[in-house]
Amino acid sequence: MPPAKKRARTYDPARIRTAVLTQFGHVRQAVRTLTPDQLALPTRLEGWTVRDLAAHVTMAVETVSLALDRDEPAKQGLTLLEWPFATAVRAEGISDDTQALATANPDLDALYARTEERITHRLAATPGDRLLGSRTGAMALADFLVTRTVELVVHTDDLNAAVPGLDIPYDRQALAACTRLLADALAAKAPGGSTEVRIPPYAVVQCVEGPRHTRGTPPNVVETDPLTWIRLATGRVAWKDAVAEAKVSASGERADLGGLLPLMG
Repeated sequence: MPPAKKRARTYDPARIRTAVLTQFGHVRQAVRTLTPDQLALPTRLEGWTVRDLAAHVTMAVETVSLALDRDEPAKQGLTLLEWPFATAVRAEGISDDTQALATANPDLDALYARTEERITHRLAATPGDRLLGSRTGAMALADFLVTRTVELVVHTDDLNAAVPGLDIPYDRQALAACTRLLADALAAKAPGGSTEVRIPPYAVVQCVEGPRHTRGTPPNVVETDPLTWIRLATGRVAWKDAVAEAKVSASGERADLGGLLPLMG
């Protein structure tokens, strides 16, 4: 008998909505404190300053409102688990759009205020099963909001890396959803049961073809913290560097995930 197909992970829509708004609010509060010199600092995103990155965060949220302004698509074109692998199609033009937005909005807090007001209003009036179109494909609003936790958490980390001492906090629900979606994407990319990937306290997944683990200590185990996992999954950190710096523990002949990462750029 073939193994039972794994049930797709579900997310609490109300908690995800709150997480998106909360994390966006955390970023807004931090951006409000940045000095002109800090806004001019480079980031780990090639060619982007902190000002560019801060403007881009509003784009990640405003895309929800813009999609809800348009007619509802006839049918869904993308599942939540497919989204991480579909993001490459969005890359072209994002840098130019981001820098144009940053140039056109010297008052970043006013931009954040407008963005926050629009999404808060739209989410209050829209059910989670409403389909919305995006560059990656039509998705249900509830699912698309989970993808916004990835955008917000990843770019919060980018901002914290760029500005010493900024220390934007991470909403727990946003960090959990981001971690889980990217962990599930790994399991989808490399299905199997020979390797257990642990990202406490949020996720444990089985992946990689080979002998299936059934009981006791798995023969192949990878363990890391949520932010290191997110950096690995998005290409911010290389696997070999994370292992060398003891940010990842990996034991077993099938515990090398370097050839599977990053999952999204």
